[in-house]
Amino acid sequence: MERTTRHAFFFLVLKVLNFSRFASAEGFLRAGARNLNAYSLDFQEAMESVLGCGSGAGSVNRSMIEEAIMPIWQALPKNNDQQVEWRLLRFLAHRYFMQQSSRMIRGFEPTRQVNDSHAGYAEILNKEAPVSADVMLGGSRKQKGFSFEDAVALVTALEQVLFDSESTLLESVYRGNHHDPHEVLSRSELHKIIEDYMIEWMLGEDRESIAVFQRNHSLRHAVFPKWAAISEMVEGTLKSMEFKQHSLPEPGQAHVGLSQEYSFQDAHVAVGTIAKSFAGFWDTECQDIKQSLVAMDKSGTGRVRLSDFYGSNMNGEWRFGESEAYLRELGALDESSPWKGKQVIIPNYMQAASNCIVSTPHYLVCCVNECESILNDVEAGVGSPLAHSGQVLQLLGNVTNFDDEPPALKESLKDQLERIAETHNGKIPLHGRLFAQWLHYVFPRECPFPHKTGTSSAQTPTEFGDNYIASVAEKTRHVQTIHVEESQEHDLHWMSQWSEEEELIADYSVHLYAPWEGGHWLGSTGAVLLIVTLALVGTSHFAGKPTAVGGLATDKCHFV
Repeated sequence: MERTTRHAFFFLVLKVLNFSRFASAEGFLRAGARNLNAYSLDFQEAMESVLGCGSGAGSVNRSMIEEAIMPIWQALPKNNDQQVEWRLLRFLAHRYFMQQSSRMIRGFEPTRQVNDSHAGYAEILNKEAPVSADVMLGGSRKQKGFSFEDAVALVTALEQVLFDSESTLLESVYRGNHHDPHEVLSRSELHKIIEDYMIEWMLGEDRESIAVFQRNHSLRHAVFPKWAAISEMVEGTLKSMEFKQHSLPEPGQAHVGLSQEYSFQDAHVAVGTIAKSFAGFWDTECQDIKQSLVAMDKSGTGRVRLSDFYGSNMNGEWRFGESEAYLRELGALDESSPWKGKQVIIPNYMQAASNCIVSTPHYLVCCVNECESILNDVEAGVGSPLAHSGQVLQLLGNVTNFDDEPPALKESLKDQLERIAETHNGKIPLHGRLFAQWLHYVFPRECPFPHKTGTSSAQTPTEFGDNYIASVAEKTRHVQTIHVEESQEHDLHWMSQWSEEEELIADYSVHLYAPWEGGHWLGSTGAVLLIVTLALVGTSHFAGKPTAVGGLATDKCHFV
């Protein structure tokens, strides 16, 4: 699709989304089986137009998207018109891409604070169809919200435009290899093109390193982890594409299976396939990182002392060298315990941008978020935004972590779940900060600790700056720090980072309060952020309510 056509399409999509907010939701529901108002027809025609420009295997499968996001959609809090606000739409899109391909879409990072002046929409859409935050969030949009069809449309559009965006880099690689994108390539030529593409795709803006690797191919095996496996993955992708085109040829694609000739479109489909599957391929590397950290987690709390973290690095481990300041920025540092000192939170570190193997202008390819499957099981079992504590405990009784171990549901954790329910009229919001915090302590090595919104970020090492790596002096200082020995303090203070601050990603008043309580203090316009702060008194044993430890205030906690 021509660039001007692409711009026009996304402008149309956003215009249609905006128009739909003004349409009568009540009228739409009354339409029943007739179902399609002018908005729906216009939007579907626009989607058919852009998908019609796709390239066979590169085109987006809308029905698969609907199936993937439906369980998340059913568990999201909705207004009286059964629609959701923008904050939830971006939350859903973020989780879809993390689940399907571990791609963190820039602009949809959960660490971003979303408000009227910062809409938090995908940067690639901002580039392709620049619209201001007041258009995205203004007018009656706040009251009407977005429908399931809107959610599918947004994800579908993002899938397609992300696929299309790969062509810019691919074309550059073609020309760097002295090929015109209109040329037909041999199998060996295409393999080389895609290998060169992988180098540029993974190194991103590091043009100096890219130039070195392009000049000296032998360095790839010496420097790149798993380069031989990456080359094999490229070969496997080409073989899979050949098999598919040979067994189920699409119009205009028979040349792949018969003559082993490849077009730019074929190369585009290959790199698009790799982008979606690369996180799964790279997961063994992520698991190696995790296992190294788990080996240092003597207490099973999902935390590694910063002294041990740096000690491993100084003893020859090439990883674990991020500076204290960078770890704090990433939300991977627990500084709440004066007994254990500063600790690296394993799941937060695993999900940090420093461990994302690919960084493009539009997305990061990160390690698989192991907590997604756990939350998916809870959402699917509950099927609504709120759950009773008994439901949650019954569902989690059938869930295991990535090591096939059931959760250690101590009585103290069950009591804590009940207290979360008491905070919300006897029900637990599945997408609140308190429940995410509880999940972290049930699955401390899989579920990230949820910091307060806006206090950490997904900055890559390049974006953070030169001091993202700890100096030898900094590492030495931490390694030489003396801590108290493990003893009874583990049982007393393993949840020292817990705080009672709640954050809800949407207005739950429709679900938490009876209809006659419509004038509740949340307000008729809907509060997008609810913070409930309960005073903590004393430093009781965790069998009571977890509190700040050693006089540290709970506002040391942040939300990602």
